[in-house]
Amino acid sequence: MRPFLDLAVETAYEAGRLTLGYFRTGTARPEFKEDETPVTVADREAERLIRERIRARYPGHAIVGEEYGVEGDSEDIRWTVDPIDGTKAFVRGVPLYAVLIGLEIEGVCEVGVAYFPALDEMVHAATGEGCFANGRRARVSETRSLRDGITCFTDAKGFERYGRDEEWSRILSASGDARGWSDAYGHALVATGRADLMLDPAMNPWDAAPFPPILREAGGFFGDWSGNETIYADEGLSTPRTLLPEVLRLVGGD
Repeated sequence: MRPFLDLAVETAYEAGRLTLGYFRTGTARPEFKEDETPVTVADREAERLIRERIRARYPGHAIVGEEYGVEGDSEDIRWTVDPIDGTKAFVRGVPLYAVLIGLEIEGVCEVGVAYFPALDEMVHAATGEGCFANGRRARVSETRSLRDGITCFTDAKGFERYGRDEEWSRILSASGDARGWSDAYGHALVATGRADLMLDPAMNPWDAAPFPPILREAGGFFGDWSGNETIYADEGLSTPRTLLPEVLRLVGGD
């Protein structure tokens, strides 16, 4: 996995530095797509850069991206990319946005990179290689109960919007604290032991792609609200393995 991981890290860093050329400059004014989510010139340029770097090294691999869709027809190896996860944060000058790159091989997410350019934080992992944050080994927390932990979320209103308000209420009641450290950053906080649960009622594959290997290699879990490791469930959660049974019980209503 090392050559794939090295490419993903280098490419995420390069794309992230590109986005910083637009960050807090007033030059990346958002347009709105059909689903009413924002997109900027920085999103598009960063995704083009990522695609070019992957194509140059692995022309036979498939690429799926938020802005330019599916490219290539490989069924065995697929890169999934989000050039700016957290475009709303990016547009408002909030430094928690990320460049996300994941690699799926024969249906298993094997490589994941999440780079936060404005913070210069890089979290990456590959199967069998461990999880690292800025060069240091990363591990989930040893928290054994949500009452002693921190839960993260993106949009408090989103739980009701997606019919998950009862589940959210149970999680909130059980959690020691809840903070809106949102989007990819919440999942990275869990992987690095700084938070204990990140809960998303709605996620696209490109939002989720890096996190199965990142959480797995850090000793945690990323997947759907039923406990399946997947990026295709339109939802997601990250948590240490020690907390997973409690979390699944709460979101399942048992």
